[in-house]
Amino acid sequence: MQACNQNETICFLGSPRAFGDCAGRARTVSTHISVVLLLGSRALKLKRPVALPYLDLSTPERRLAMCERELMLNRRTAPELYRAVHRITREGDGSLTLNGQGKLVDAVLEMKRFDDSLLFDRLAQERQLTSSDMAALATSIAEFHRSAAIAEGGDGAARMGRVLSVNERAFAATSLLAPAEVAQVNAACRTALTRHAGLLDQRARDGKVRRCHGDLHLRNICMVDGKPLLFDCLEFDEDLATTDVLYDLAFVLMDLWYRRRETLANALFNRYLDATGDEAGLRLLPFFMAVRAAVRAHVTAASATGNEPSSAWKLAEAQAYLELCLTLLERRPPILVAIGGYSGSGKSTVAAAVAPKLGPAPGARIAASDRLRKRLFGVSPETRLPEAAYSEEASARTYQAMAEAAANALSQDHAAIADAVFDRRIERDRICEVARHAGVPFRGLWLDAPEEMLIRRVAERLGDPSDATSEVIRAQLARKGAATDWTRLAAQADGRTVADAAIAAIGAGTTVQAAWPAPAPASGTLSSSAIL
Repeated sequence: MQACNQNETICFLGSPRAFGDCAGRARTVSTHISVVLLLGSRALKLKRPVALPYLDLSTPERRLAMCERELMLNRRTAPELYRAVHRITREGDGSLTLNGQGKLVDAVLEMKRFDDSLLFDRLAQERQLTSSDMAALATSIAEFHRSAAIAEGGDGAARMGRVLSVNERAFAATSLLAPAEVAQVNAACRTALTRHAGLLDQRARDGKVRRCHGDLHLRNICMVDGKPLLFDCLEFDEDLATTDVLYDLAFVLMDLWYRRRETLANALFNRYLDATGDEAGLRLLPFFMAVRAAVRAHVTAASATGNEPSSAWKLAEAQAYLELCLTLLERRPPILVAIGGYSGSGKSTVAAAVAPKLGPAPGARIAASDRLRKRLFGVSPETRLPEAAYSEEASARTYQAMAEAAANALSQDHAAIADAVFDRRIERDRICEVARHAGVPFRGLWLDAPEEMLIRRVAERLGDPSDATSEVIRAQLARKGAATDWTRLAAQADGRTVADAAIAAIGAGTTVQAAWPAPAPASGTLSSSAIL
C-alpha cells in the first residue's frame, strides 16, 4: 500500500538546496521499497512510504529508523560506501532542509556512488568474473561470517521452516505461476527440510546460525578498489537475516548457477570451505540453493504485473527459477574422481572444469594436495613452503588429509575430486579405497604431457598454490611413477579439450545440467532489496 507521495522530497534532494556540491540532473533507480538518486559522487537512498505484510515504512519515523539500521548493518561489510543518514525536515517557512529543526518529513541514506558497471551481476553477464575474483569474494564472505553475531538456541530447522512458510504465502498471493508446479516445489522443499532437520538444528547449536547479510546475490556485490564489497544487506527483517551461514552463501551460489556460471559457483564454494573449514554442512547446499531459487521465483512473479513490456520476461524468469529449484533438489549420485599427473600437467585446471559436472550442486568438493599442504603448515595457499614441507612424512600427512576430505564429502552424498601428483602406487590405492569404502564409483585419470611443456607451464605460474620447480619436475619424471592403472589423457591440448576428454572418461559419474535459458538481468537496476 502506498502511504503518501514523495515527489517533493525527491525534487528537493536533486536540487542545490540539499547537496549543492553535486546538484544537477540525477539518475533514478527504483525498487518496490526504495528510490535511489545517483547524483554526482553520491547515491541517495530514499525509503518508499509503503506498508507491506512484512514491512511498514508508512511514517517518516519508521523510515528514519530503517535508514539508521541500514547504515549500521551495512557498515559491517562496506564502511567506505555508507556515509550518513540525513533527516529531511520542514522548516517554519514551509521549505524542506537537511537535518533542520522543523518537523520530520522523511529520511535519506547517503552512500558513496560507485561504478555500477562493476556490480557482480553485470560482470557475470559480460563474462568478466574470474576464479581469482571468486577466491577474493570467498575470503570477504568468510571474514564477514566469522565476525557476524551468533544467534542463541538450536532452532535451525524452525528458521528454515519459517522461510518456507513465507515462500508458500507468497506463491499463494500470485496467480501467475502454474499451481501444480508451485505445489511440487513446496512439497519438495518441505520434504528436504524434514530430511535435514537434525543437521540444521545441530549447526544452530554449533554457532553456524548468525546475523548474516540476508540478501547476498550478485547485484549486491560490487568491485571497489579491486576488492569485492558486500552491500545492501537485508535490514528490515531480523529473523530472515539471521540464518545459517551456508544459506547466506547459497544465494550467490544459486545466482551464479542460474546464470550458467557453474564453474564460478564451484570455485566460490570450494574457496569458501577452504577459508572456513565448514565441511559439516555440505549436504545442505543443494537444499539451500533450491530455497533461494524458490524465493527468487515468487519475488520475480510478484513484479510481473500489469501490461508492462517487461512482465512477460519476468514471468518467464520466475518459471525458470521454479524449474531450477526442482532441478537442484533432484538427487545426483556422488562419485570420487582422482586426477593425477606430474606438476604442470594441468590437474587443477581440469579439476575446476570437471567439478561442476559431478554430483549435486554446486559440484564436487576439490581436495587439492597443494592447498591442503599449505593448510597443514598454517600458511596461505600462495606462501612458499620450505623444502622440509615436502618430506616423505609431510607428503604422507597431506595425502591422508586429502583422503579424509574426499571421504567426508562422499559421506554427505556429495562428489569429490582428489587433485595430486599420485605418482606412487600406495597413494593411488589409498584414494581408490576411499571410494570403495563409501560405496561410490571411482575414476582415476592421469594427465600426460612432455617434459618441456611441464617445465614451461610451471615457469609461467603466478600466485599458484604449487611450489613446483623444474627441478621438482625432473625428480618426478626420474621416479617413473606414471599411473598405468588409470585412464591416461594427453594434456598437450587446450584446457577445454582436455576437460571434455576427462568428462568423457568419467562417463556415468557426470550429471547433465538443466538447460534453462537464463534471461539477462534487467538493465539499470542497482539492487533488489525485495529478495529474502
